[in-house]
Amino acid sequence: MKEYYLGFDIGGTKCAAVLGVYEDDVMTIQDKKTFPTETEKGWQHSVDKMFNAACCLLENNSVSKEDLKSIGISCGGPLDSKKGAIMSPPNLPGWDNVPITELCEEKFGVKAYLQNDANACAVAEWKFGAAKGAENAVFLTFGTGMGAGLILGGRLYEGTNGMAGEIGHIRMENNGPVGYGKEGSFEGFCSGGGIAQTAKTMVLESLQRGEKPSFCESTDELEAVTAKSVAEAAKNGDQLAVRIYEKCGKYLGRGLSVLIDILNPEIIVIGSIYERSSDLLNKTMQNAIEQEALSISASVCKVVPAVLGDSIGDYAALAIAVSNQ
Repeated sequence: MKEYYLGFDIGGTKCAAVLGVYEDDVMTIQDKKTFPTETEKGWQHSVDKMFNAACCLLENNSVSKEDLKSIGISCGGPLDSKKGAIMSPPNLPGWDNVPITELCEEKFGVKAYLQNDANACAVAEWKFGAAKGAENAVFLTFGTGMGAGLILGGRLYEGTNGMAGEIGHIRMENNGPVGYGKEGSFEGFCSGGGIAQTAKTMVLESLQRGEKPSFCESTDELEAVTAKSVAEAAKNGDQLAVRIYEKCGKYLGRGLSVLIDILNPEIIVIGSIYERSSDLLNKTMQNAIEQEALSISASVCKVVPAVLGDSIGDYAALAIAVSNQ
């Protein structure tokens, strides 16, 4: 039997309202609307636009509020998933103690559930993606930041106050690129911004030796260096770019080894940068896992790219709705 769900994906840059149809264990995105978050106009403005977009989705697809099973909301933390409140995320200035699930329930008349984006993405890949059917799985964001969502014993594990999975905060070295407010952190080495920091340091060294990397031929171009531009150069054979990603892969492997040793998962699913550039990361990542992780644990753990791609935020919100039924 078809079940209808609404999903809201709330981000610092854009928000999305999504209508999903769940049938025979398969979620299909029936329709969606996206719009800029416009944080400067206040959270009420964005919530109103989100609700109006959802109402349009229902009307355009001949679905009534009474047809809805529930609502799922994915948002960057910190938040209180039990109270259903968004608690001042750094990328959502002014969103202070927003009772988002209560507002949804008042508007649409069905239960609403809130989860941070890393956890929501973990549930999405577990319900609909690469980790489907797994008992113990980890999802890593590996995009703007590095966070983890944990599926342990066949259920989402949130920790005592919802902060489980903040692996990006682990210090890998005393010195190194800054991520999550900490020098040498896992997020510092393995995130879009972290790769850019590493690249700028290595490029500057290269330029001072009189070399000219293809993606940055002078110090004037340093600020334009990004994880994406380095990846493109590496795939075109630039050896410095290759070494930058190899360095990232080494620290990715070390971070994964911590997860493998402590959690003993059967699968680790990695999104965003790893999805696009696993070929540049895998060799040094696997070497680090072989050196650092317990072999008996590493032997039963697969490391794979996420499969939901650019739609993972949409599926994440819907997965939170479905998983609470």
